[in-house]
Amino acid sequence: MKESLLKLFAGAFSLTMLCVFAQIVTAAEVQRMTKDDLKGRLGNPDVIIVDVRTGKDWKGSQLRIKGANREDPKQFKSWADKYPKDKILVLYCA
Repeated sequence: MKESLLKLFAGAFSLTMLCVFAQIVTAAEVQRMTKDDLKGRLGNPDVIIVDVRTGKDWKGSQLRIKGANREDPKQFKSWADKYPKDKILVLYCA
């Protein structure tokens, strides 16, 4: 019984570490874009802009990028797959 629990724990730990490592690698590969870079790409059909500001930051803002899609960052898994993988996806929160 102890051996089975130990194997289960070891497997779960390994899977968790793999997921954490994958997120770190993915985060390291994300490119940043300056506002000037983005300005130069506005209107480009290969660029999709997603506003992920939350709560009062979204509701209270008078400034919004024209054509940006609004998405809830807490629901990322539910909306991420709806965007084409061959486009440049720009997420912004400020």
